[in-house]
Amino acid sequence: GFPISMVLGGIFYYKVGAANIMRVAFVAHTLGIVLTIFAQGYSLLLLSTLFIGFGNGCTEAACNPLIADLFAGKKMDKMLNRFHMWFPGGIVIGSLLSKFLTDRQVGWETQMWLIMVPTIIYAFLVYKRVFPAPKEEAAQSLSTNLKAMGSPLFIFLFCCMALTAISEFGPQQWVGVIMAKSGASPMLVLALVTGVMAFGRFFAGSVIKLFGQTGVLLLSAIFATIGVYLFSVLTGPSVYFAALCFAVGVCYFWPTMIGVTARKVPLSGALGLSVIGGIGMFSTSIFQPIIGRWIDNSKAEVSHLTADIQQVELLVGQTTMAKLALFPAMLIIIFLIFYIWQRNLTKRTAVIAPPEL
Repeated sequence: GFPISMVLGGIFYYKVGAANIMRVAFVAHTLGIVLTIFAQGYSLLLLSTLFIGFGNGCTEAACNPLIADLFAGKKMDKMLNRFHMWFPGGIVIGSLLSKFLTDRQVGWETQMWLIMVPTIIYAFLVYKRVFPAPKEEAAQSLSTNLKAMGSPLFIFLFCCMALTAISEFGPQQWVGVIMAKSGASPMLVLALVTGVMAFGRFFAGSVIKLFGQTGVLLLSAIFATIGVYLFSVLTGPSVYFAALCFAVGVCYFWPTMIGVTARKVPLSGALGLSVIGGIGMFSTSIFQPIIGRWIDNSKAEVSHLTADIQQVELLVGQTTMAKLALFPAMLIIIFLIFYIWQRNLTKRTAVIAPPEL
């Protein structure tokens, strides 16, 4: 549901506006929550998940271009990261709240109803709110957006987003399953990763000001590779250090990629931002079964080495993490090329441009 609503939101953003897309998000979230609670079988549960994903995508399809319209330059990078900090921030709050309620034997249905609280709050914030008009250059026409999306830079960013997304979500989705036998608490690893991500994104403005967009992406790829690799070799409390490195690496990937697209391919408009975000989530859906197959194959390969089930699970987890490290490792090379490319382009532009009066 996420990539579908992202693309549709990007196409109709200039026709219906951010406020109406957020109203659709409210309806989709409400349906998803209610259907999840009352689902009696797999089909309804699948449909409820579709609605939740559709609502999530609508939220991002509305707010990414809205932030790009409201702010410019480094201020936009800062506010995009502030907006996206609540993805990991929400996971921290939700997981801690769920653990607190579960320990007190509060049922999952009641816990699901709690998600209606932020849903109603954002619906109230959007209700009768006056939203700014979109920037004229990005809202010219759908053909203008599509033409900009055919540029080599946009295609390059499109491919990079697929790799950054799986570098972030791949290890996050599986770390609890495959690292449970390492001696570290999967819940604490998740809380540490998402907590550091939220903290890092809050202060992203200063980081991007210091290193620039391309510099931040390059450093992120380096830290992410170190973190995922350490997951494949460390056990016990030292796994938390690996989680820290990983979190520092991936926390800037998603919002910075959106910011790079908005600043360097502005004519792609809301559609371009939505497609970049959509391919990120879509690539995650494509790669997750592949990662699952790696786990199955690794289990078949190492099961003959020991009869200890916990040891097998640990070896499988470490082998899988070693393979997942290839994604951010590829990004180190790619973002190094991107960094040199954009730095040389900036130097040529500075030489050609006339001096300011």
